Amino acid sequence: MKVSFIGLGIMGKPMAHNLLKKQSLDVVYNRTESKTIPFKEAGVEVANSPKEAAEKSDVLITMLSDSPDVEEVILGPNGVIEGVQQGSIVIDMSSINPEVSKKIGLQLEEKGAFLLDAPVSGGEKGAIDGTLAIMVGGDEAVLNHVLPVLNIVGSSVVRVGELGAGGYAKLANQIMVALHLEAMSEAFLLAKKADLDFHQLYNAIRGGLAGSHVLEQKIDHLIEEDFTPGFKVDLHLKDINNALQAAESQGIDLPYTKRIQKSMEEMAEQGYGDLDHSSLYSYLSKVVNK
Repeated sequence: MKVSFIGLGIMGKPMAHNLLKKQSLDVVYNRTESKTIPFKEAGVEVANSPKEAAEKSDVLITMLSDSPDVEEVILGPNGVIEGVQQGSIVIDMSSINPEVSKKIGLQLEEKGAFLLDAPVSGGEKGAIDGTLAIMVGGDEAVLNHVLPVLNIVGSSVVRVGELGAGGYAKLANQIMVALHLEAMSEAFLLAKKADLDFHQLYNAIRGGLAGSHVLEQKIDHLIEEDFTPGFKVDLHLKDINNALQAAESQGIDLPYTKRIQKSMEEMAEQGYGDLDHSSLYSYLSKVVNK
């Protein structure tokens, strides 16, 4: 398979690098061209547009910020849809509105191409380590064809249903992560007020029911109070907004998700947007100490 990769941001760059290490990357495209330089120096071809990236591959991966970005790259002028080949497979690994994925999939189908929506969980660390959890929606036979590629960037690849199902699974995941961060932040605020040592608390609870990947990946942020982004508040807020829009379309109310949305909106307004989402702890510290 000849593979193109579009979107070399916090998540996309290490994912593309892992494909490169396994000699499974042929073409890259990124709006900010400087991000493509390390790949060009390693012998990867740099496309001038998403259209060109599609023309030069039969498997194309996108890793972008939100629904409008994915629509522009795939359906816009000089987009993937203008260069995609019949029988090609587009794997969108962005976290977007699943209804948008369905719309894009229908338009690609008219060109004889296939779309898988395959968002991921695991943050920057998972992207670097190649241990992402990948939630896939789409045709099972199509997924099986590209499984060797996905297994390079993730340690878990699970088909959860037809096109769009991957996006809904990711929204469910993001709700759980957000509420876990809220619980973790409040718990450690209580511990701080009680003069508990965070290292000792972490070691005490990590093997119990409260132990989790969220705790494992985010504890150092809390201990060091260093919120260099692995996954930005603004991106998580985008996912929460998409989740609540999806819930509204399904006619259900998610009260705790609405509460975390309000907190993240306030964080964005107060300058936390580009920090790691574990900075919820820092935000809540200020709220508690008002």
